[in-house]
Amino acid sequence: MEEKRCDLIILLVTLILVTIGTVMIYSSSSIMAMEKFKDEYYFLRKQAFFVFLGLGTMIMMSKFPYYHLRKIAYPGIFVSIALLSLLFVPGFGVKVGGATRWLKIGGFTFQVTELVKVAIVLFLAHFFTKKIEYIKEFTRVFLVPLSIGSVIVGLVLLQPDFGTSVVIVIVMMSMLYLAGCRIVYMTGLASVFVPAGVALIIYKHYRLERLLSFLDPWKDPSNSGFQIIQSFISFGSGGTFGVGLGNSVQKLFYLPELHTDFILAVIAEEGGFVMVAIVIILFVLLIIGGFTVSIRCPDLFGTLLAGGLTIIIAVETFINMGCVMGLLPTKGLALPFLSYGGTSLIVSMASVGILLNISSYLRADKGNE
Repeated sequence: MEEKRCDLIILLVTLILVTIGTVMIYSSSSIMAMEKFKDEYYFLRKQAFFVFLGLGTMIMMSKFPYYHLRKIAYPGIFVSIALLSLLFVPGFGVKVGGATRWLKIGGFTFQVTELVKVAIVLFLAHFFTKKIEYIKEFTRVFLVPLSIGSVIVGLVLLQPDFGTSVVIVIVMMSMLYLAGCRIVYMTGLASVFVPAGVALIIYKHYRLERLLSFLDPWKDPSNSGFQIIQSFISFGSGGTFGVGLGNSVQKLFYLPELHTDFILAVIAEEGGFVMVAIVIILFVLLIIGGFTVSIRCPDLFGTLLAGGLTIIIAVETFINMGCVMGLLPTKGLALPFLSYGGTSLIVSMASVGILLNISSYLRADKGNE
């Protein structure tokens, strides 16, 4: 894949996904918006504003030299920890659905963990680039990311947000692998995180309930298994070509969170198997494009940064789709570029802008050869 073609694919796929997401957010939320706010365009207008900000951020980051981001790697990770801590200060943290994941500062509300995931990737990319000659040493390289990552995961779990904690751990492990850390260290880390994750699932009854409902949702169809069963109905009703845009029955207050975490279910009902397949192909192309930029980048920082940002998109996409299709327990993670939400969309589009910027330097280097 040539660099110019890679740029074009990443950009076009992103714009197509955002367009599909905007259309489906209106289709899935208009009735609910009319019921709650007496305005069928309520969510559409807000999402259109987020798209506008996201496009501006993507363009800005595509022009901003990516290697200058190293200057904010350390401050960024400490600001992230501070913002996560601020969630638990009365008056700042906003509790939604039993979890304090939103931070309100000066009239603006945003989801802190979306910024934290990017900050972790940036920090690890910079840290490993500086310490690459010691990459096989435990105390010089492995211990610092482990300590900082443990603090961040701990703060995220306190919200509580188990799904995002899983994403952060996977991203960290993946970047350790990309940087060339010893497999034995990563195996040791996995041997700690996996039992800890199992213990956390057992400790909180609702997490265990989600797991059991994932294995057999029909055991409790009106409670813990309700959402995933309604999602199955959406997929089954859609068939091959769907019932048509705007004709979803599940959006008539049957399927909760349909314009956010479960938007793929509405896409399946209205667009059918064909539309779901198109969405999956688009994400595959985007992820391949991101990893192509990472592999071809001549400097380690760019390689790790592009790889880490692509891993975030890939992991979140896989988990969200897996949950909606009943292949994984429900986790409450947004589908990048498609789900309703400003922070997720803007951060995802900023990440694409960084990928485009890294790719532009690949073309420049190739032209100077």
